[in-house]
Amino acid sequence: MNTIQFKYVIPQVFASREEQNSDVWQQDITFEKEKVYLIEAESGKGKSTFCSYLIGYRHDYSGQVLFDDVDARSLKVADWTGIRQQHISMLFQELRLFPELTAMENVLIKNNLTGYKSREEIINWFEMLGIPDKKDVKIGRMSFGQQQRVALIRSLVQPFDFLVADEPVSHLDDQNARIMGDILMQEVRRQGAGLIVTSIGKHMDLNYDKVVQL
Repeated sequence: MNTIQFKYVIPQVFASREEQNSDVWQQDITFEKEKVYLIEAESGKGKSTFCSYLIGYRHDYSGQVLFDDVDARSLKVADWTGIRQQHISMLFQELRLFPELTAMENVLIKNNLTGYKSREEIINWFEMLGIPDKKDVKIGRMSFGQQQRVALIRSLVQPFDFLVADEPVSHLDDQNARIMGDILMQEVRRQGAGLIVTSIGKHMDLNYDKVVQL
C-alpha cells in the first residue's frame, strides 16, 4: 500500500455543518508512504472518527476512502484482516491492552501471530523505554504512561506500510516522549512506511512532512 486518500469524505454526524474549516473533511487529501504527517485537532473535530475510517471500524461517511485507488467500501472482512495484519498498524489512544495479562504477554499475543520480531528485540524496546522491570507485571497494575509504552511496542511487532499513532504521548513526560518518538521513527524508517500522528495537544517532536488541521 503506497497511498491512503480521503476524497471529499465527511462523517454523517458533520454533514449538516456548513463550514468545516478542515484540511481533511470535504477535501481531497492523500497520505503517502515514507512521509510523516501530524493531524492536529480540537476536541469534537472527529479525530477518533478519522482513525476509525483508516482502520475500517466505521463507514458512516459520504465520499471515498481509497487505499491505492481501491474504495474501502468494496473491501470484505478478509481484506480488512489483511490490511490490519500487513499494511496498517494502529496505536490506539485507548490502548486496547488486556489488563489481566502481563506487559510481555500483551506484546507476544500479537507477535506470536506475526512472528515479526525476536524476543531479544522486544526486550530491547522495554529497556529503551525504561520499563524492563515491567515485562512480567500485569497491565492493570501499571500507570497509563507505562501502558502507552507497552502499546507502542505492540504496534511495532508487525509489518506495515502506515503506522497510525492516536495521541501517543499524552501521558508521557518530555524525555519518555522523545525516546518513544525515536523508537517509532526508527521502525517506520526501517520499514519504509508512512506515519500519521494525531493530537489534540501535546505531540511528539518529529520532522513532519506535513501538518494537517482536522
